[in-house]
Amino acid sequence: MPQTELTSAQMRRRFRLALWAELKILWPIVSALLLIQFILGIIAGYIEQWSLGESLYFTSITGLTIGYGDFAPKHFISRVGAVIIGMVGVVLMGLIAAIAVRALDAQGTDRRS
Repeated sequence: MPQTELTSAQMRRRFRLALWAELKILWPIVSALLLIQFILGIIAGYIEQWSLGESLYFTSITGLTIGYGDFAPKHFISRVGAVIIGMVGVVLMGLIAAIAVRALDAQGTDRRS
């Protein structure tokens, strides 16, 4: 039986469906990691006397790039929090990458069958 080739639109749709299925399963873990990051960022912002927006910005930059952006903590406790934010960021980005790879694999498996 000849296989029919999928259009790129069909492939994207299958990928999005597989990605959504994986995210529904792991959403509690992803949301807990994000919550940990933002709570630590708000605590660091309170210690450093930053505004809420600056604290959330600091958390996002530190968690996604594993480095300080425009804001750098000066107190020891804030620096420890920044290290934890960075570590959680590595786990979070690894988890998101793994979800995307599984979705790609699932899309490819569907295509082969």
